[in-house]
Amino acid sequence: MSEFNFMKKPFAQTYDGADTPSEETFGYKELVEAAKTVKHIPVALCSDKEAWAKLSIVSDAIAIFRKADNHQDNLQLSETKKVEADGLVRFITMNELRYITEYNQVTAVGLFQSEVKAHLLLFINRVSGDYKELKDRLGALAPEFVGEFLFVLVHGVRSNEKSLGYFGLTSCDLPRVGIYDGDSDMKWLMPEGEISTERVREFCQSLILGNLKEVKQAGEPDPKTEL
Repeated sequence: MSEFNFMKKPFAQTYDGADTPSEETFGYKELVEAAKTVKHIPVALCSDKEAWAKLSIVSDAIAIFRKADNHQDNLQLSETKKVEADGLVRFITMNELRYITEYNQVTAVGLFQSEVKAHLLLFINRVSGDYKELKDRLGALAPEFVGEFLFVLVHGVRSNEKSLGYFGLTSCDLPRVGIYDGDSDMKWLMPEGEISTERVREFCQSLILGNLKEVKQAGEPDPKTEL
């Protein structure tokens, strides 16, 4: 755990005092224990009041910073009677969003609570030969759309059958790319073909420009034609 320089970190504890906090500092021991569980998330400590002011923090807090949607979530320690390591792990996990976030019941909370309502979805099976390549490709594209899209990875597993079915897909149809727009509650699939950076970029732009609103939604049956 590093001290200070936490503005580049996605998760930090801010504390009031010139000395490094000890185990007696409220929330500190629990933070250290939680950090051991969420090892993939950098953790930092900060007592720099100028940094606090820039982040609108006025009292001791545990804060999480998300690059995926420029979101900051604070757990105010002054308003918390009890802090437990397991609770902190859940707080972090529920609110953690990466540039491309794997969808599950826990991360769904942060995804749907985010102010960014448009989701770019990569539906893919883990055993797919191009799994890592496609995941990395979309993860590299995601920073271009911070504040406009959340990039989400949906695995073709039984627990995600409902999500796939919402787009009219089964695990046999993957990989595919889709968009869900929470503001309009509409969904679309990118036409089949290569999942290239340029095609996905153009697909995202088509929603931003309003061009998708006239396109048939995913999962909708074709209209019947009377003879």
